[in-house]
Amino acid sequence: MTDKERLLQYCLRQGDTHIIFGYRLGEWCSKAHILEEDIALTNIALDHMGLGNAWLERAASVDSEKRSPDDLAYRRNEREYYNLLLAEQPNGNYANTIARQFLFDVYSVLYYSELLNSADDTLAGIAGKGLKEVRYHYKHSAQWVVRLGDGTVESHKKIQEAIDDMWRFTEELFEMDETDDIIAKSGVGVDVSGLKEAWKTQVSEVLEKATLSLPDHNLSRTGSKTGVHTEHLGHILAEMQYLPRAYPDAQW
Repeated sequence: MTDKERLLQYCLRQGDTHIIFGYRLGEWCSKAHILEEDIALTNIALDHMGLGNAWLERAASVDSEKRSPDDLAYRRNEREYYNLLLAEQPNGNYANTIARQFLFDVYSVLYYSELLNSADDTLAGIAGKGLKEVRYHYKHSAQWVVRLGDGTVESHKKIQEAIDDMWRFTEELFEMDETDDIIAKSGVGVDVSGLKEAWKTQVSEVLEKATLSLPDHNLSRTGSKTGVHTEHLGHILAEMQYLPRAYPDAQW
C-alpha cells in the first residue's frame, strides 16, 4: 500500500464516522423532547457533516480514482464504509443518544487536541476547526449525562442502561492497525491507543458526578476498519444514498 493509499484510508475512516454520526443526529430533527434540544442536536449534526465533508475532501485529494467527496459519501457500499460501529447505533430513547454521543465526544476532544500537531497542514486545519466544535459537543452531552443520571429514578435507570449498552463499542475507539501505526509514526495521524487512559478517566469523572457506574462487562465489538458493520449501517446507507443513486446525473 502506498502512502497516498494509507492516507486515503485514514481520512475515510474519520470522514465516514462523522457523516454517520451526523446522519443519526439528523434523525432527531423536529422530534426532540424540547425545542432547545431539537435545535442543539440539529446543529451538532451539521457540525459532524461539516467535519465529515472536510475529511472526505482530503481523502478525495489523494484518491487515485479521482472520486469527489460526494462520490465517496454516496457511491460506496456498506463494506466500503469505515465508520466506527458506535456511530451507526440507533438513536433509541434520548438516553441512548446521549450515551452514544458522550462516549464519542470525550474521545473526540482528546483526538483533535492531538491532531492539531499533525504534519499534514490540511489535517491540522481540520483539527483546529473541529476542536472548537467537539468541545461544545462534549459540554452538551456531559451535562445531559449528569442531568439524567442525577435526576429521577427512571432517568437514572435509562442512562445507566444506555452507557452499559454502548460500552461494547468503545474499545474500537483505541484500536490500531498497520495503517494507523504508519500514519501516526509519520506525524500525520494520532496514536489513539495512547488516549485510552485519559478517556476512561474523564468518562469516570462525569459518571461519578452523575451517580452512575462504569460498566462491569468486557464485551467488545469491532470490525469497522475492514468494513464489517452491525446490521444498522445498511439501512442508513439505503436511505442516505437513495436520491444520488436514483438520479446520478442530477446537478445540485
